[in-house]
Amino acid sequence: MALGKVRSSRRSSSSSGSYKSTITTLVFVALCVVGLWMLTSSSVVSTQTSTTSRSSSSSYVSKTPVTKKPIRHHKDDSHSFDDTPGDLPDDAIKGDHSSTTSTSTTESNVLKQSVEEGDKSNLLDRSRDPETTATAEQESEHENVVNDEQEKVTSFSNTESKSQNEESIRHEQEQEEHDNQVTEESNHTEDNNAQTKVDIEDQSHQEQSSDVTSHETESEIQTRDEQQHDQHETEAENVHQTHEDTTESHNQQIHQETDNENAEQIQQDTQMENSEDAPKIEVESHEKIDTENESHKQIQQTQKEQEADDHQSYQPAEETGKELNQDSQQVEDTKSDEQQNESNSNESALDGAQSGIPKESKESKEAWSTQAHQSENQKERKTADGITKEYTWELCNVTAGADYIPCLDNEEALKHVHNTGHYEHRERHCPQEGPNCLVPIPEGYKRSMEWPTSREKIWYHNVPHTKLAEVKGHQNWVKVTGEFLTFPGGGTQFIHGALHYIDFLQKAQPKIAWGKHTRVVLDVGCGVASFGGYLFERDVLAMSFAPKDEHEAQVQFALERGIPAISAVMGTQRLPFPGKVFDLVHCARCRVPWHKEGGTLLLELNRVLRPGGFFVWSATPVYQKLAEDVEIWREMKSLTASMCWELVTIQKDKLNSVGAAIYRKPTSNECYSQRKHNKPAMCKTDDDPNAAWYVPLQACMHRIPVDDMERGSRWPETWPNRVHKPPYWLNNSQKGIYGKPAPEDFVADYEHWRQVVTKTYMSGLQISWSNVRNVMDMRAVYGGFAAALKDLKVWVMNVVGVNGPDTLPIIYERGLFGIYHDWCESFSTYPRTYDLLHADHLFTSLKKRCNLLPVIVEVDRIVRPGGKFIVRDDPEIIGEIENLLKSLHWEIHLTYSKDEEGILSAEKTDWRPDTSLSSS
Repeated sequence: MALGKVRSSRRSSSSSGSYKSTITTLVFVALCVVGLWMLTSSSVVSTQTSTTSRSSSSSYVSKTPVTKKPIRHHKDDSHSFDDTPGDLPDDAIKGDHSSTTSTSTTESNVLKQSVEEGDKSNLLDRSRDPETTATAEQESEHENVVNDEQEKVTSFSNTESKSQNEESIRHEQEQEEHDNQVTEESNHTEDNNAQTKVDIEDQSHQEQSSDVTSHETESEIQTRDEQQHDQHETEAENVHQTHEDTTESHNQQIHQETDNENAEQIQQDTQMENSEDAPKIEVESHEKIDTENESHKQIQQTQKEQEADDHQSYQPAEETGKELNQDSQQVEDTKSDEQQNESNSNESALDGAQSGIPKESKESKEAWSTQAHQSENQKERKTADGITKEYTWELCNVTAGADYIPCLDNEEALKHVHNTGHYEHRERHCPQEGPNCLVPIPEGYKRSMEWPTSREKIWYHNVPHTKLAEVKGHQNWVKVTGEFLTFPGGGTQFIHGALHYIDFLQKAQPKIAWGKHTRVVLDVGCGVASFGGYLFERDVLAMSFAPKDEHEAQVQFALERGIPAISAVMGTQRLPFPGKVFDLVHCARCRVPWHKEGGTLLLELNRVLRPGGFFVWSATPVYQKLAEDVEIWREMKSLTASMCWELVTIQKDKLNSVGAAIYRKPTSNECYSQRKHNKPAMCKTDDDPNAAWYVPLQACMHRIPVDDMERGSRWPETWPNRVHKPPYWLNNSQKGIYGKPAPEDFVADYEHWRQVVTKTYMSGLQISWSNVRNVMDMRAVYGGFAAALKDLKVWVMNVVGVNGPDTLPIIYERGLFGIYHDWCESFSTYPRTYDLLHADHLFTSLKKRCNLLPVIVEVDRIVRPGGKFIVRDDPEIIGEIENLLKSLHWEIHLTYSKDEEGILSAEKTDWRPDTSLSSS
């Protein structure tokens, strides 16, 4: 108390100047604190230097528990703080901005009451704690929060400055009473902040100032006040400059990070909300202020770990253009409509790619016979390994020009064919490896007309041949009309229209039942295939074929019209079809010598005709009485009787002045055993009727199946039920291609392709299906792809590879058609004859036997300009094919790969090279 009296006596005798100097000191200290406050920027604390009520305020703050969470980093954090009070304490700002309103309000009230009681020193010490400062600097990237807090700090400081005059007077009057408490609180503050050098020095200056006031003279006080004024003024300027530099640096950093975080915003919000690893640090009511420093350290460490997790978990979406080889779904708010559509297409493609059908099982290779195995006389072919990496394309220098068919126009091979009596020169003679040159496009070529207009007329320059029009024009085959070639719908046997002729046949034999009982037809010597073209009106598919002979471009006309056809001849080898598959075989005035050489050619028709199926022969021997016709009729009558064919009816069409004989193949072996003469002979038991790839013709007949579960023992389901119902002769003991029991495999394959076609092919591959008519499935398996397209106005040539499981009989059983083929050779069709080619997991296995480059050249030859190519295969194969197509100037619409599945969609352009082989 004595010490207190001495100080009181000295103050009472002091002049008014001492009061002014004390007020000046307090103002300077306040300015210094304001600068320090602005440096921390993310904390809102008091700037008052008085220490009179520190312990009271400290205990009050510790009674309010505060829940803390790591900070989420956003592209623009200003919106995250909209509901946060501006006067929150330091740790409240660092807390989760999604915490409850009650918590924020409580924290605001705590700070407000602390200010009213004058407890500023404790908050100042906390704001100057090094750990708190480091945490605040890390959080200062939130620009909007910093600005808001600075405005609040400035306003608060102005209020403080006004109240300091009154406070200092009251402080002088009560100084004696609180002097001892100041000393004790100073010691307590030194213990609490021993780790912070700056805090210790400031506290020492405050204590020294208080002591000097009691002992020094007025002049000494004034001198010290002036020194402190200069010092604090310098510090305030440094603090202000440092704060401006820090703020500018953070603004630049935030501006740079904002652009990068735009695409991350949604994904990071979701990840942070669902994160189970983000620790929550609670400050219990019994904890002291000293423990908050450790809490700040934990929060800082948690923020670093969370940022590392965010960086690791986030994978930015990359735009791949036309190639989308990626494993994760892309998420970008700024995507354009075109990119969004492309993403949807890829998802649909992936859905189709993984809809439940695995690759061919190993067991199926043992359970199913192959056409190559069945055809023992298949020729040997050399294979080449690897793919040419550099592509220099040239036009083929061949006589056939734009109509070049490599296996039928092999001039070098034809030089060695000396016997032409059996049309050997019209058969397939393929080069050892397919050509690497490109077939030119006719001058004036235009995109083909759409169906059904194309059935009536085509562009002349697409098939610029007039010989057939000159020879057969009077028979209504084809006519030249300006820039078009027109097809009146008739032929030699149905000058007045094919539909009338088709209906005439059904009236002659009602059991034909077009489109119900009879679904798949073989049209021999088709001409321009008007018969098959109009059978579509009766829901019938016709496989038409004719040789590439002096009747120029018959099959080419048919295909350009949108009618199924292949270039083939009945010569010395079997047709590329399995046995017992066609419901009806038709020949309208075809000049095939059926009766010659023991009826070998007619016996070939018997092989492919289904037991109980019909053979329709509308030729001149049926209804004309010329000597030659009478002789042929007599020979045919004897031959068909010995083959046990029943002559069902002979009818004449008065409108067309033609007649038709309709025969029916037996459904049992009874007739064969009752024949007086064994001619034609029955085939040996080891002769496989399904063997058809380069197998010589045999003048024999195969027995009719008698086992109820054997294929051919009964007629298939009526159309359209037969398309989706498993054939009766598939049994559960037989494994399917994909490893399930065969009937289940069949159904799963059909469902698979229905989903793929519906979800992906109809909308996801940029295909305008109104421009698609001729389709080829290069690896058909069960024909599920063709079955899925049955309701469209398209037809599908199903190709079954000779080295794969022989499933072609299944395709015919379900009312579809197809052909055997080896893709290491050229296909028997004219150039530019298909609108769309589809290859499902073909090239991976094909690459083991031959070079892929000639195969892609063959694809380029077959597809029309503007035509499409869809490939599903391993990603590595997809990439290889894509490179080849790009070198051919195809437009790649889509490539997509995931895991072991890839898909490619491409479109052929009009591009052709400028040079040909002759100029090289």
